Amino acid sequence: MKYGAVRKDFKEKNPKNKLVSVVGKAGGDKWKSLSESEKAPYIAKAEKLKVEYQKKIKAYDANEETGKESADEEASDKSKSEVSDDEDGSDEV
Repeated sequence: MKYGAVRKDFKEKNPKNKLVSVVGKAGGDKWKSLSESEKAPYIAKAEKLKVEYQKKIKAYDANEETGKESADEEASDKSKSEVSDDEDGSDEV
């Protein structure tokens, strides 16, 4: 079973079906019918992708923590410049 093959086969056999839930149910039924050895490559790939995802989340969270402080500083600098622009005495319409 190739990735996406179940969906493609189902759509070819049922071209008038537009419900995602029906396609999902067919895919779930197919997954349940597979043996553990047939599922193994997909489970291994999912685990690999999960590890990569967790690394990216940690990097994002670390960047978010350090980036928050600089974003707050930028916001305060911007508000200062906006105040000084308003105080320049010009009346723009």
